[in-house]
Amino acid sequence: MSKPTVTGFHDPATGTMTYLVSDERHRRAAVVDPVWDYEPKSGHLDTRSVDRLSLHIERRELTLDWILETHVHADHLSAAQLLKHRFGAPVAIGEHVRAVQRNFAALFHVEGEVPADGSQFDRLLADGETIEIGTLSARVLHTPGHTPACISYLVEDVAIVGDTLFMPDAGTARCDFPGGDARQLYRSIQRILALPEQTRIFVGHDYGGNGREPAWEASVAQHRRLNIHVGAGREEDEYVRMREARDRTLEAPTLILPALQVNIRGGRLPGAESNGTIYLKIPLDRL
Repeated sequence: MSKPTVTGFHDPATGTMTYLVSDERHRRAAVVDPVWDYEPKSGHLDTRSVDRLSLHIERRELTLDWILETHVHADHLSAAQLLKHRFGAPVAIGEHVRAVQRNFAALFHVEGEVPADGSQFDRLLADGETIEIGTLSARVLHTPGHTPACISYLVEDVAIVGDTLFMPDAGTARCDFPGGDARQLYRSIQRILALPEQTRIFVGHDYGGNGREPAWEASVAQHRRLNIHVGAGREEDEYVRMREARDRTLEAPTLILPALQVNIRGGRLPGAESNGTIYLKIPLDRL
């Protein structure tokens, strides 16, 4: 049986990790959490991250089977539709995306334009469901807490966990977005940490710091021992107190407003207005 090859692409502007998971023997692959570059001061969109990823796929002569999202991101715009246009692969996300769409379509007052039914994606994935990447089986694990719709992808000895966990010295993700829940996140993490200890965990973000360069892989065993938020047997109630107190000190992500209204659309922009210009909304005093 083939083993997955995981190649990480780090976006310094947002700390986001995009992953290319490939069955090298059969030249098939999936992309997880692709980034569409956005400059917030000017509103300029750029495809340099997608171009770099596309070139890598083409040079390795891979066929793209899937474009996978771990959740509706609040820190970067999804490039899922750009990749779909280039490679023809379907876009998938967890089935609970509907709850996130309901929350944020209301925030941006676009309920009529963005129905909360997940139809903006090609496939909605349920907990325990499997999809194929070449001869690799990727099992879906519903891991809510950061958002209600977060999922992780388990591919052989690999777990791509989105924003559920960060690197051991950075801990875990925030839970203060609508529908987020620290107790739920703790329990989701326990599902991940119950995997075999040699399982390789690939995280959704890293920002470097603490005297090291950005990194994105650690084992289940390392997280059990060393994760500063949930390692060394930290109990649920203690974690919840810590997480909720920490979240009260955090600012909103820089790109939360542009990112959410693009990402609930599956990585699409709103339609152009009569002057040919596309506009994103900035709701005042709502976050």
